[in-house]
Amino acid sequence: LSLYKEVCRECASLITRRYSTSFSLGIRVFDKALRAPIYGIYGFVRFADEIVDTFHDKDKAKLLARFRNDTYLAIEEGISLNPVLQAFQEVANEYNIGRDLIDPFLDSMAMDLEFSTYHDDLYETYIYGSAEVVGLMCLKVFVKGDDAEYERLKPMARALGSAFQKINFLRDIKSDYEERGRVYFPGVDYNRFDQTTKQAIEADIKKDFDFAYQGIKQLPDSARLSVYLAYVYYTQLFQQL
Repeated sequence: LSLYKEVCRECASLITRRYSTSFSLGIRVFDKALRAPIYGIYGFVRFADEIVDTFHDKDKAKLLARFRNDTYLAIEEGISLNPVLQAFQEVANEYNIGRDLIDPFLDSMAMDLEFSTYHDDLYETYIYGSAEVVGLMCLKVFVKGDDAEYERLKPMARALGSAFQKINFLRDIKSDYEERGRVYFPGVDYNRFDQTTKQAIEADIKKDFDFAYQGIKQLPDSARLSVYLAYVYYTQLFQQL
């Protein structure tokens, strides 16, 4: 069993390295004990996202529903023959990552199958589910079961996830619209996207970044440098955009 678990953790690590060079490099800066859990979280969210963004000739809704069911079955039983879910259930069970975080994430993935434009409420719901809760999953690992510390750092962790996602939206605005017909920013008409609209989005992102930075400074030593490097990477990307 120990060999099986190790192989599954290695699968999650491989997925991270193949899909995100920058993220996998950042994970290497974490304290060694944190790396496998963060790989496990990344593998889970990456494959869920892959269902809605890539498998165009398949029944995405059916695949996502099966993935959701298999996720909870893996957590309940403490085992899965899906290496990604095996690695994730270990993290979920050890660090108490429950439905309050997993459901919003999977719900946001389902939203991409249903909506192409997002008004204010949908936008906030989508960002919370697709990005903020992923940051909260990681925060669960960083604080190692300290519920008081988790609650204290939770607002800043959400802000960082929000900033990262909004930068992704800004970076990918052309491809999201032309390839997937999606416009995430509420009230934005891609065909009339001007400098004034862009500056308003940038101000919102900067507000998230400024608040998130205060939380980064308070993270445990085992996680602080790696999260800070991700922050620096995205702030530099933000400046380029």
